[in-house]
Amino acid sequence: MSIFDQRQLLASIHPFDLLSERAQERLIEQMDIAYYPKETVLITPTVEAVSLYIIIKGSVNEYIEDELHNVYGEMDSFDANALIYGKTTSQFVVEEDVICYELPKEHFQNLIQDHEAFQSYFLEDFISKHQKLKKHQQQNDLTPFMVARIDEIYLHEPCIVSAELSIKETLIAMKTLQTSVGIVERDGVYGIVTDTNLRNKVIIGGITTDSPIGDIATFPLVTIDQKDFLFNALLLFTRHGIKRLVVESKGVVVGVLEQLDLLSFFANHSHLVVMQIEKADNIEELQKVGDDMLHLIRSLNSKGVKVRYISKLVNTLNAKIYEKVFTMSVPEEHREECALIVMGSEGRSEQILRTDQDNGLIIADDQDPQLYVPYMQQLNSYLDMLGFPPCPGNIMVTNPFWRKSLADYKAQIDTWLGSMDPDAMQQLAIFIDAQCIVGDAKLLDEAKSYLYSKFEGRDDLMAHLAKAALSFDTPLSLFSGFVVEHSVHKNELDLKKGGIFAIVHGVRVLALQNRVTETNTTRRVKALNNMNVFDKEFSTELIEAYDTLLGTRMNARLSETKGFQDINYVNPSNLNKIERDLLKDSFKVVNTFKKFLTFHFHINMVV
Repeated sequence: MSIFDQRQLLASIHPFDLLSERAQERLIEQMDIAYYPKETVLITPTVEAVSLYIIIKGSVNEYIEDELHNVYGEMDSFDANALIYGKTTSQFVVEEDVICYELPKEHFQNLIQDHEAFQSYFLEDFISKHQKLKKHQQQNDLTPFMVARIDEIYLHEPCIVSAELSIKETLIAMKTLQTSVGIVERDGVYGIVTDTNLRNKVIIGGITTDSPIGDIATFPLVTIDQKDFLFNALLLFTRHGIKRLVVESKGVVVGVLEQLDLLSFFANHSHLVVMQIEKADNIEELQKVGDDMLHLIRSLNSKGVKVRYISKLVNTLNAKIYEKVFTMSVPEEHREECALIVMGSEGRSEQILRTDQDNGLIIADDQDPQLYVPYMQQLNSYLDMLGFPPCPGNIMVTNPFWRKSLADYKAQIDTWLGSMDPDAMQQLAIFIDAQCIVGDAKLLDEAKSYLYSKFEGRDDLMAHLAKAALSFDTPLSLFSGFVVEHSVHKNELDLKKGGIFAIVHGVRVLALQNRVTETNTTRRVKALNNMNVFDKEFSTELIEAYDTLLGTRMNARLSETKGFQDINYVNPSNLNKIERDLLKDSFKVVNTFKKFLTFHFHINMVV
């Protein structure tokens, strides 16, 4: 390998990419290239570490007390801690023949001493390291600003009229389409009419509304092709000092691009989605919102916005869709006699892309539940049309189990707590996360208060419920890029079973124990921190780890091209080194949290 190739490889590995070219060249001079066959023992508690190893090819297993703790692959380095602190509890054994760089201990220690950024990477705490790694990753992501096209943005429907039509008739047509812009066609040439034309020529200029609209239109139009770049649209707005562009496709007007829409696109165009939802008069118009929601998620994610903030915004928009569908399905006189609730990730405000429906209905005790059957069937059908598929577990308003009176919900809570079987505990956990979307929220509040009261002093119930958080192993031994226990998902990690579920459910039970009314996991953690259940440092670590797991899952789903199936799975070999490091650290926090739950609830004593 040439010096150039070595420097290029080193510059692609974090944190060595933080060093200057001169420092990288000096480092290459200090390193050796070594080969070790399978089963070679490199470092143990009794065999002192003499070098930092940077793997070029092959893999190395790290064991702690004979348990596989980590797998290091191509472009990974180890073991800095052994070099810094002069000891280790781990044993590093070659799993697949290794070719690696060796940086002697003396040179490694000099590097840490001389380069602050390099030192920070190895010596900072979890939180600081996590935040810097995420920032570094975001800086390396290509922003979509320069490559986004006109056909990716929301366009206003054009109101095209003949130049001979009267001003009054044109305004009526514009009102019908709920637009403030008219496109005027005269002899195959298009012009535009805006509020400025009306103000200057009709109100101030005295032209009557019976006059032809062509008399006040501005010709010619400034247009842009639908396949052009949004950046070029921004240049046209700036160059001509205008607020609207007419968009064409093969010479035909297909829409109007507003300057505000363009600027919102590059910030986050959530207000446009809200506008579309509010203006929708039927289910067909609501269906158009889906693509804009997906773009919103992609846009925010590419800008490095934390996944919990994206999910908060997306769930707010989803709630508006639910409200709109509810008003389309339920007569006005029956809307305040019930509470439409969402559960699961939607109830926790943590859903990013639309998954199965998890909803229910709590009905006032003086109402007949049968009255709501056709309304809920309609609501369920509409949601399905909007991309919220039916729940395989039938947790939906069309199921009488999740559509009943407040009194029946209270009775159901008693049944859940009296049963203690796995299905009952799962249904109970689902209901704990319920959030009222529309209707009388007091109905859900009363049901939740009844639920909390049943857990007062019942440590046995809490421990039994918390035990489920330990149901799945944390996949810390699977970072070499393969997962042997899944034949269908070979070489993949299950992020939900591996970490997300443990955090969600463990925090959920702690929130129940402490009567925290929040349903969102992050807000629950913060509330528990304020109650001294967690200390500040661990609360921050837990939130960072959870954010990383959700973000990794979101990126995997956004990159999926076949309908976003299996969104909980990710192939570690498809992640870069920074992403793998973040994931490793997050799973370590999950393990720490599991130990906390075991001790806190005395789970080892639960039968």
